[in-house]
Amino acid sequence: MNVFAKSFYEYRRVMKAVKLFLMISGPGIIVMLADNDAGGITTYAATGANYGYHLIWFLALLLPVAYYVQEMTVRLGAVTKRGHAEAIFDGFGPFWGWFSLLDLFLVDWLTLVTEFIGMTTALSIFHVPPYLTVIGVCLVMGFMVIKGRYWTWEKIALIFCAVNLIYIPCAFMVKPSVSDILRQGIIPNFPGGFNNQIFFFLMANIGTTIAPWMIFFQQSAVVDKSLQEKDIIWSKIDTLVGSFFTVIVAIFIVIVTGTVLKGQPIESAAQASQALMKINSHVGTFLAIGLFDAGFLGAICISLASSWAFGEVFGWAHSLNNKIKQAPWFYAIYFLTLITAGIVVLIPGAPLIMITLFVQVIAVTLLPAALVFLILLLNDEKTMGKLKNNLVQNIISVTIVVGIIILSTLYAVSAIFPNLFK
Repeated sequence: MNVFAKSFYEYRRVMKAVKLFLMISGPGIIVMLADNDAGGITTYAATGANYGYHLIWFLALLLPVAYYVQEMTVRLGAVTKRGHAEAIFDGFGPFWGWFSLLDLFLVDWLTLVTEFIGMTTALSIFHVPPYLTVIGVCLVMGFMVIKGRYWTWEKIALIFCAVNLIYIPCAFMVKPSVSDILRQGIIPNFPGGFNNQIFFFLMANIGTTIAPWMIFFQQSAVVDKSLQEKDIIWSKIDTLVGSFFTVIVAIFIVIVTGTVLKGQPIESAAQASQALMKINSHVGTFLAIGLFDAGFLGAICISLASSWAFGEVFGWAHSLNNKIKQAPWFYAIYFLTLITAGIVVLIPGAPLIMITLFVQVIAVTLLPAALVFLILLLNDEKTMGKLKNNLVQNIISVTIVVGIIILSTLYAVSAIFPNLFK
């Protein structure tokens, strides 16, 4: 009886912990899986097609990078009760505050355009006209926010996060060689040598794992969800789970295209999907569905990141818990960025490929500044108190930040001067 009582007590304790985690989790999982957006899916598909399994080890290394950067936003949001834009204004003054805000808005809007490019391209495979895709997406995203409840928005977003895992069964369906994956993908290697092409793919994969909007989005989401300092440990687990799944999805996409399409000139996820449909219609269909879902996930997060940031800086009501009448400017920014980004995709002859490349260059230009601001804020003892970065956290964070600054800068240079690293 004593053993039964102990077992029952342990069961109750575990279930209580699980329920608490489920209540607090959300921002970390959403931001990390949304990071596998339309551009990210394209990058992973092209990586597998060009290099097979050889860069899986590199993707695995990005898991701790993603976690440690986003973990800092959790602590900063829970302690300060401010979004990242407001924290920069308070910590570094108006000049750097406006610099960060305007850069964020530009990159967010351009990235939102690329998400619409991914969504329209994906549904075009199923013969859905682009204008219907844009209208449908705007209506669904409008429905998600007009309810005036953060929890409603989060639950719907988590459903789309679950769809993002569709690539995992795809990998099993193409029946890859496990021994080849382990032999080629686990040990670090650079097939063909460290040339301009592989350098581009390494930088592109980094750019799809860490993005400026993610920092702004998760910190604002933590604040909007009213998470407290006592919730930080669970939010860290939430972020770790999200980081794990975002890397797992990336690896499985590489496995799919590396198994079936290696050596083929694949430049986009839509192209990979169409090529796969000729070999395995189910896998190709799943890839197209996943591409749309990825674009949608990215869109719902990126549009909110800008709205939250402007609301924080201008002092507007800026919570998803507010109705439209209570926060008109917050929702005005949200719908303005959403609709205008969708319209760009519908412009005949719009240079969509050039826009995508331009977004990558702008994003890596903004990323170092966002990371430097983040780490400086986490070392402000007056603001963070006992939750400021300790020595170990600083060593890890600075190492990651310095590495990303160097690699991001080189990536931007390589994008502008593609022949420089030959």
